[in-house]
Formats: sequence, structure tokens, C-alpha cells
Amino acid sequence: MSLISQNARSKIETKREEDIKEKEGEDGQESDVDAVEVKKRKRDGKAEELELEQVKEMKKLENFLFGSLYSPLEFGKGGDDEEVEAGSAAKASDLFFTDRSADSVVSVYKEDADLSDEEDDDALKRKPVWVDEEEEKVTVNIAKVNRLRKLRKEEDEALISGSEYVSRLRAQHVKLNRGTDWAQLDSGEKMDGSSDDELTDDDNKAAVVSRGYKDMDDILRTNEDLVVKSSSKLLPGHIEYSRLVDANIQDPSNGPINSVQFHRNGQLLLAAGLDRKLRFFQIDGKRNTKIQSIFLEDCPIRKASFLPDGSQVILSGRRKFFYSLDLVKARVDKIGPLLGREEKSLEVFEVSPDSKTIAFVGNEGYILLVSTKSKQLIGTLKMNGTVRTLAFTEDGQKLLSSGGDGHVYHWDLRTRTCIHKGVDEGCINSTALCTNPGGTHFAAGSDSGVVNIYNREEFLGGKKKPIKAIDNLSTSVDFMRFNPDSQILAICSGMKKSSLKLIHIPSYTVFSNWPPPNANLHYPRCLDFSPGGGFMAVGNASGKVLLYKLHHYQHA
Repeated sequence: MSLISQNARSKIETKREEDIKEKEGEDGQESDVDAVEVKKRKRDGKAEELELEQVKEMKKLENFLFGSLYSPLEFGKGGDDEEVEAGSAAKASDLFFTDRSADSVVSVYKEDADLSDEEDDDALKRKPVWVDEEEEKVTVNIAKVNRLRKLRKEEDEALISGSEYVSRLRAQHVKLNRGTDWAQLDSGEKMDGSSDDELTDDDNKAAVVSRGYKDMDDILRTNEDLVVKSSSKLLPGHIEYSRLVDANIQDPSNGPINSVQFHRNGQLLLAAGLDRKLRFFQIDGKRNTKIQSIFLEDCPIRKASFLPDGSQVILSGRRKFFYSLDLVKARVDKIGPLLGREEKSLEVFEVSPDSKTIAFVGNEGYILLVSTKSKQLIGTLKMNGTVRTLAFTEDGQKLLSSGGDGHVYHWDLRTRTCIHKGVDEGCINSTALCTNPGGTHFAAGSDSGVVNIYNREEFLGGKKKPIKAIDNLSTSVDFMRFNPDSQILAICSGMKKSSLKLIHIPSYTVFSNWPPPNANLHYPRCLDFSPGGGFMAVGNASGKVLLYKLHHYQHA
């Protein structure tokens, strides 16, 4: 056998080898497909696991927010899986919470009830967030600084503690910034229900004040003044005031102002003078709007006055007639001359508080009594000397007069007789008279500038000595006026600049900070206080009506 024939491979073997290779190729392809499928299954499995985890998280979040929606707890049944029970018991606090917003909480757990009680106690105590310990150590002298003197409760009070100083400042703030009526609860609601039926309104109010203010709720439920009220005692020495816009800023007068007066409503002010115009202003302290003006062609106005009932205005000058303005009908009537009289001037008069009588100063000591309804002369009174000034008592039944003989006459208008005649101490010629609203005192001014203040009952009883003689004016006293609560007497003289003094009546001393040191009042000729005492209007010879706010009084 040859070498080639020995090494040669048969056709059968060759074919068998080719079949094996083909099978191996097919097996390789199948293994590659299986590997791809395995990888795909793994990816699908991971996606399913991730989706299941997301579903579980969503269910867990919903259970946390809205309770056990998918696996509600069943109390009293034991589960097969003790671990699940332990886990659910451990997270029971996450599934439930206690509502403490109600006034009374019925809690299943004792610790929850104790916690709610502690929170209620803390809410009732209302402790301040921060307390300054230095307040108790510091002392403040409220008598040394002028703007702090209003914080005094007594005249001789000086040093107070820091905490007391803070409390008084807060009270002063509440006093100046009063609450509104619609935002306040009834003061009677502060008392217990059992005592509301037994106490009157006055007793109720007294009880509320006596118990004090314990917390912020008490302060927010009352509109009472926490310190000084307008009806309380006015301290002497200094008076708190501020200058406001002139009352007639929208229409100043071209001549001297002879009369200013507030209407009974406290908002309407009249101003009249020698320019023959009567002007009305609505007083608010800011704009003082002009309402109306009336021109009298033949009468320079020497005096104008409201009737106390507010229905009419009486105007007069150096004429034998006078004018009456009806505010309701808006009509001006000219009255006079008076029947049977020859007076050429009716410039001085007074109106009775009951709005029934007008008393004019006549010639040769005569006093002319005119009815406010008929405007006719109804009677006369006769003094020994000349009459220069008049003043009614508070009931309108008595009339005071004085003049050139230095005596003060008391007249009874019901019988039209003189019931008393007394000497005004140190007076030669009387120039002004004024009675206080209560009728207990009267003041008499003279041409020497001295003002004597008398107790009317003592004067009628024969006592000639005045309570106090005020000699702070050096020229003739032209005008005097008590304020509504009789704690201030204003006196002025038109013969000297800024010659206007305010007298503290309980102590009979002059306020040292009035008139304003840097302000020029010009020549004051008349003044008036608003019905509540909060405003003071001063008319001067330059045609202006100066307006001041008195801070002790809250209402106009």
C-alpha cells in the first residue's frame, strides 16, 4: 500500500465530520438564543419587582394618610403571622392621632388626657414670651419731664418703678386710641351669669372695674378708659393741649372777631365780627369745613349767640334793633326797635339756659327782658348804677348783673325783683360776669384786671370775701368763660396781646404753660369751649379763630 493511500481519508469520514460541525454550529446558535432569553427574563423580573415596590409604597402612603384602606385592622382576632401582628402593633400610633382642637377631649389614653390638660393650663396662663428683669430695678421720675406728667395719678407723685411706668404707658395708649362700639362686647357679659339678674348696670360696671384686668382678653372686651376719664380730676400746674388748624381757615374774617360759640352738638361753630358776616363751620380739627355765611348789610356784629336749644341765633350790634336767624327755616328776621324803649344800642345781651328769655343791657341801669318766641319786650329790671354785664344761672330763673357801681345784683325772674345786692370786693367798675354750669360759683371781672371768684350760696348768705382773687391780668377784663365741667375758667383782655389766662378752678391757680410761649394769640376778644370740653376756640382782633385741643377731655 502506498503512503498516499494510507493517509488519505475516506469520503464517509469526511461527511461524518461535516455533519458534526454543522450540529455544533446549530448548538451554538441555540445557546446564544437561550442567553438572550435569560437576560430578557431578568430584565422583566426586575421591572416587575420595581413595579411591585412602587405599588407597595403607594399603598403604604395611602394607609398612612387615610387609614387602613387595604388591610383594615380587626381587633380581637389573632393572625397566623405573629411578626406581622407585632409590626402592625408597633405602627398603630402612625395610623391614629388625637384631635385636640375641641374644647373638651375624651381621650382613650391617659397620657393623651394629661397632655391635653397641660396644654389647656398653658393657654390660660398666657405667660409673656420675654420679661425684662431690669424693669423692676429701674425707677422713672415722671414729675421731672413735662410730657410724662400726665401719667401721674396723684399730684405729688414722682418716682415709679419701670414695670409701673410701662403699664401706665400702655394705659395711656389705650386711652388715646379708643376702641369702636361695634367691636366691643357688652360689659355685663363680664359678670357671672348668676349675678347678672341681681345687679344693676351701675353695679355691674363697678364690679368689672374693681376686679381689674387679668389678661389680654379682658382688655379687648372693654372700651372703658383704663386710667383718667374726662369726668375725673384735672391736675393743676400744666395743661396738655395742642394747636389745630384755625377754625375759620377756609374763610377768615376781614375784621375783629367778636363772638365764637359752639353749637350743642359739638361740631358746629359760629364766628361773627365787625365785617358784618356770620359764618358757620363744621369743626373736626383737620379741615374745619365752611358750611354757610350770612351777610348783614346794616349791622356790624358785636355779639352772636345760639339759643341753648340750638334752634336760633341771635345777633346784635350798636343798633336799636337786632336779628334772629331761624336755623330750621333758614330765615333771618329783623326785630326792633323795642316798643316803648329808646335804646340806641342792643349790643350786649345774654340768653337764658331754658331758651325762653333774652336779657339786653339798656340805658340808665335798665335790663330789658325779651321773649324768644314773640320777640317782644316782656319786662324790665332797674339797677342803681349803669349796667355793663349780665349772666344767667343754670336754671334760667335767676339773673346776675353788675356795672358802674361795683355791686353784683341777683334777680328773681319769676317775681322780677332783686333778691340780693352785694359789693364786689375791690371793684369800682365791673366789666364781666360769668357763672359756672353747675350754678355753684360765679366770677366777676373789673376794669383793673382783677377777677374775683365767689361761692354763690355764700355770697347770697352775706359773705363778702371772695374765694380767690385772680390778678394775672393787668388790663380790663373783657371776657370770661367756664368750661363744661367747671374745672377751667378762661379770662381774657382785648387791650393787650396774648392776654388770655386759663385758671384751674379746684386749686384757683393759673396754668403755667398757657398761653403758649412761642405762639401769638394777637388781641383775644372772645372764646368758647365745646360741649364735651375737648376743643377751645379763641377769636382775636386779626380775624382768626384759633382752635386748640385739650387732651384731658376725650369728646368735643
